[in-house]
Amino acid sequence: QVQLAESGGDSVESGGSLSLTCVINGKLDSVGYWGWFRQAPGEEREGLAAIDYNDKTTYEDSAKGRFTISMSAAKDRMTLRMKRLKPDDTAMYYCAASPWSCASLSPSDFDWWGQGTQVTVSS
Repeated sequence: QVQLAESGGDSVESGGSLSLTCVINGKLDSVGYWGWFRQAPGEEREGLAAIDYNDKTTYEDSAKGRFTISMSAAKDRMTLRMKRLKPDDTAMYYCAASPWSCASLSPSDFDWWGQGTQVTVSS
């Protein structure tokens, strides 16, 4: 089993920045890659960025250029740095881990999830 816990969510003004952290525990050798997702009320969960064991990254189009995913060398702490935030970025943000080896931004490919951290961007 793999346990994940997010932190760093906050309320910020449009144009601001935030850094989210995901602490990862458990059977880390079960994981092939990790990802960040978000879900706004009434919307489907959306994949933002993924990173594999070799630190290869994949980004969803809306995240490119504004969001940066990174992973510690020990694979136990993942970060999502976000800049130029907009009201449309308001959502619950989740980190997740997948047992597969080919990076994907589809929520169905991830087996382990954190509880989420709220990001609110005001105009």
